[in-house]
Amino acid sequence: MTATKSSDSSYKNAFKAQVRSYFDRIAADLDRWNQRNRYYYQDLDRLHQFFIPSGSRVLEIGCGTGSLLAALDPAVGVGIDFSRSMIDLAQAKYPHLQFYCLDAETLRIEDLPESQFDFIVLSGVLGHLSDVQQVLANLQPFCHSRTRLILTFHNFLWQPLLHFAEKVGQRRPQPPQSWLSMNDVANLLEITGYLSLRSGRRFLFPKPVPLIAPLFNRVLAHLPILNHFCLTNYIVAKPQLGSNRDRDSCSVIVPARNEAGNIRGAIERLPQLGSYTEVIFVEGHSQDDTWGEIQRVVQEGHPKFTIKAFQQSGKGKADAVRLGFAEATGDILIILDADLTVQPEDLPHFYEVIASDRGEFVNGSRLVYPRSGKAMPWLNNWANKFFSLMFSFLLGQSIKDTLCGTKVLRRSDYEKIAAGRSYFGDFDPFGDFDLLFGATKLGLHLVDVPVRYQPRIYGSSNIAHFREGLILLRMCLYASRKIKFF
Repeated sequence: MTATKSSDSSYKNAFKAQVRSYFDRIAADLDRWNQRNRYYYQDLDRLHQFFIPSGSRVLEIGCGTGSLLAALDPAVGVGIDFSRSMIDLAQAKYPHLQFYCLDAETLRIEDLPESQFDFIVLSGVLGHLSDVQQVLANLQPFCHSRTRLILTFHNFLWQPLLHFAEKVGQRRPQPPQSWLSMNDVANLLEITGYLSLRSGRRFLFPKPVPLIAPLFNRVLAHLPILNHFCLTNYIVAKPQLGSNRDRDSCSVIVPARNEAGNIRGAIERLPQLGSYTEVIFVEGHSQDDTWGEIQRVVQEGHPKFTIKAFQQSGKGKADAVRLGFAEATGDILIILDADLTVQPEDLPHFYEVIASDRGEFVNGSRLVYPRSGKAMPWLNNWANKFFSLMFSFLLGQSIKDTLCGTKVLRRSDYEKIAAGRSYFGDFDPFGDFDLLFGATKLGLHLVDVPVRYQPRIYGSSNIAHFREGLILLRMCLYASRKIKFF
């Protein structure tokens, strides 16, 4: 046993020494090689910039000469590399960033002046590590509950082509390296305490040939089957730290238009959620007595809830939800549609998932349990399933029922979505997709909670199904351009 361990350690040390020697030797030429293949590296920059907002706290493992870290425009940018030559060049190029000559396989929390980061980047480095599992384990102390790891690595199907590119001088010669599959990396993340949130492949044509390269990389690379032949694999993951928070407070936002008969039921049937529950009604241009009924409920008060009421000046559910969120004070934000087709009694299921950190964006799903045709006619049912499949493909995460109005997230995450709203623009009259798209770009952990969907007991639907179906199709095209085919 001792001999085996010694042999294994000797092999790892020899591998590491060979890789370190290689990077020390080519450090001065690395930027020249990267410039030769700048089309590929620009795509890597674009991918990371999609997930990482400027002004974040970023740690890059295997930073090389620091170009990717600088492209992310971090408020705090720290790069480590075990090649002294690389670190010296990086520090000279980007004196406003922090670079340290450290081995990620022996990294400790006391080695860096910064203790926790919003994003940890491992781009093109996994194949050069002698012990990937140890590196991932070492990174846990640098994570907080919202930290995201972004790992990019080459698709092993490209190994023969990349070796050929080295032979003909189109790619810098490489040291010995491991070729990991998507499943290999996902498994390593799981056994070291991370949860994979999103994975994908991109970049099918590595040379900037006009017309051909954009067609392959912006369109064909994202289509089923062809997608499996892309050069770049990526995974976004989060640490599974568990939840040791105190019980959170909740704000339940109830958009209401022509729902006078449901207002009192929303309050009477709502359980207390967390340490403190506030209910915020947002009324929008009703033609019945909805606003009067809301005012009466507010005046009567409630022994367990704080009740607030606002009237929107704009139109549409999205405007109502944004107004309610802006006025909310709870740690957790919950949307409850005033038609009560999603029952208030089901909201504790949503609260428990997000308060225990088993999900970061919780979406209601009406398509699991049996439901009556009166609650959801067969055409609506099939339309919901179609859009769920479409948006699951576009978002890169499984969403069973995108059109369910009940959505739950933390206020701190919503504030980030709102701050980054300019990327998507004001495109969504419903409000559901503004949140879904924003959560996807933030890399939040999206989960479904099944609900029992009930028929209305008062009023009629405010939805114009055909017109809004066309709007949804338009949003699918919009999402494809901003999220999938970017």
